[in-house]
Amino acid sequence: MSDISELFINEQIRDKEVRVVAEDGSQLGIMSAKDAMKLAKEAELDLVKIAPMAKPPVCKIIDYGKYRYELARKEKEARKKQKVIEIKEIQIRPNIDTNDLVRKVSDAKKFLEKGNKVKMSMRFRGREMAYMEKSKKLLDQCAEELSDIAVIEKPAKIEGRSISLVLAEKRS
Repeated sequence: MSDISELFINEQIRDKEVRVVAEDGSQLGIMSAKDAMKLAKEAELDLVKIAPMAKPPVCKIIDYGKYRYELARKEKEARKKQKVIEIKEIQIRPNIDTNDLVRKVSDAKKFLEKGNKVKMSMRFRGREMAYMEKSKKLLDQCAEELSDIAVIEKPAKIEGRSISLVLAEKRS
């Protein structure tokens, strides 16, 4: 279907020939745009170009206001069914205390249960860069603790001065 604002109606249709469809969906055939306009006026309805890219363009004899309302309602319904997935980031340090790590893991668990993805990242400063591999095990340990409800979408990867991994909710 076309976007509501892109529809041509009645006198806006400048094509020589159009394929005309009646209100009930029956084909009226190919005719000039003027003849199609006459048919629409006789039925006290509008001529709406619903498929402008077709050869010849398809026009339908319908009540334009009702048609716009139906299109808007369908778009609203489609938006209602969409689910936006956010990526929540949890940052940890290489020398994090065990209690702090437990709290960060529980936060990640809450985010995952809400349906969001979780990016766990660890930033390094100065001499901490020498212990990157050891710290990578810490991230893997966090992922293992969450393995009952999450699956690793992107494994732990070193990117400059940080390591990050992405977790997503397990699909049942």
